Amino acid sequence: MEKTVVELFAGVGGFRVGLNDIKAFNEKGRAIEKGSWKFVWSNQWEPSTNAQHAFDCYNLRFAGDNNSNVDISKVNKKDIPDHTLLTGGFPCQDYSVAHTLSKAKGIEGKKGVLWWQINDILKIKRPPFVLLENVDRLIKSPVKQRGRDFGIMLRCFSELGYAIEWRVINAADYGFSQRRRRIYIFAFHNSTSYYKEIEKYSPHKIISSDGLFVKIFPIEKLDEKLIKVNNIFKKYKDLVELSDNFHASFENSGYLIGEEAFTVRITPKTKAPIPLCDLVEKDGVDAHYFLSDAQKKKYEFLRGSKKIQRKDVNGHEYFYSEGSMSPYDVLSLPARTMLTSEGTTNRSTHIILDSKENKLRILTPIECERINQFPDDWTNSGMPEKRRYFMMGNALVCGVIKVIGRKLKNIIAQEK
Repeated sequence: MEKTVVELFAGVGGFRVGLNDIKAFNEKGRAIEKGSWKFVWSNQWEPSTNAQHAFDCYNLRFAGDNNSNVDISKVNKKDIPDHTLLTGGFPCQDYSVAHTLSKAKGIEGKKGVLWWQINDILKIKRPPFVLLENVDRLIKSPVKQRGRDFGIMLRCFSELGYAIEWRVINAADYGFSQRRRRIYIFAFHNSTSYYKEIEKYSPHKIISSDGLFVKIFPIEKLDEKLIKVNNIFKKYKDLVELSDNFHASFENSGYLIGEEAFTVRITPKTKAPIPLCDLVEKDGVDAHYFLSDAQKKKYEFLRGSKKIQRKDVNGHEYFYSEGSMSPYDVLSLPARTMLTSEGTTNRSTHIILDSKENKLRILTPIECERINQFPDDWTNSGMPEKRRYFMMGNALVCGVIKVIGRKLKNIIAQEK
C-alpha cells in the first residue's frame, strides 16, 4: 500500500516535517524531504484575515498544485485525492449536535466546527488510517458536560467502521525539548489488515503492550483497572441524544473497537528530555530580544504572585490569584509549553538568562523553531516576527510525529 498523506489544518507543516524527517531547506526555500511519505493534498486556511502567513510558509517550503488555501467547509470532499493516511491538528471546539429545523436532513453540528469537516472526509474518502492531534483538554470538554465532545468523536469514528487508540503524551517525558501535553488519536478502518490483527488482542494488551502507542512511548504501569465506557452507543439512539446527555471520565489512554470503549490512566516510562541549553543560539542574538528596564519590571509583576480584586459580568467582586514563577526559565530544563502569545509581554513567554551577555531576554524565533524541532528559520518566509512566534505556539513537536511515522510505515507495509 502506497504511503500517501492528506494534511488538514496544515499550519506551517508540522506533520509533514515530522513524517518526512525534514531538517533543512535548499537555496530556493524548498524543504529537503528524507522520508518516503507522499503528500497528495493539504489544506490551510486562516479565517477572518486577508494575510495567509501559515499557508504562504507551507507553500514556500512545499511548492505544488496540491496545496489548498480555501475554507475547508467549501471544499468538495469528493475532489480530495484518495489517501492512505489522513492527518491534522484541529481545534478543540464545541462538537455538540442537534436535529435540523425541518428534521428532514437529520443531524448537523455547529457551523464552523472543524471536527465535522474531518467527519465528512471520513464518510466520503474512508482513508485506511487517521492520525490526529489536539489539546489534552479534549477528553475533558466541555466543562459542564465532561467527556461529551470526545464521546461524540468516538461514536462518529465507530459508526464509520474505525477503531481508535488514543494517548495523551507529554513530549518532554519521551526525550523531547518541550513540556507539551497533547492527545494523539490513531484510527484504523475495519477493512485493513491491521484492524483484523489487532482485534484479536484484549483492550488491556492493546494499551499495555501491543498497541501502536505503547510500542513507541513505553509505560511504567497502568494506574488502575480498565474502565469500560459503555454508554456511548446502547444508551443513546443517535448523536443528538448522546450530545444532550453524555458525560464520562476519559483517562490519558484508551481504546475503542466496535461499540466498546475502554480507558485507563497510565504512567509513562520517561527518558531524559533535551534541555533549553542545547537549543539556544550560541553566537549572540540581536539586541532587541533583550529586556529593557521597563520590561524587566513588567515581567517581575507578571511572573510574581498576586491577588487582584475583580468584578465578573454580573458585578460580583472576587479575587484573582496567581502563584509566583521563577524570574526566568532554567536552561537545564526543557521548555515549558509554548503558547501563541510567545514573544509578547505575557506571563507565559519564556525568559532566559543569556549565557554570553549575562542578561535577560526572550527566546528568538529560531530557538522556538528548535523547541518544536523545525529547521532553523523555517518560518522566516516573509511573515512578521510576531507571527513566527504565533506559528510555533500553534505547532506540534515534530519529533513526536517522526517516531509515530516510523511505526506507521511498518503497519502500512503489511497492508495488501
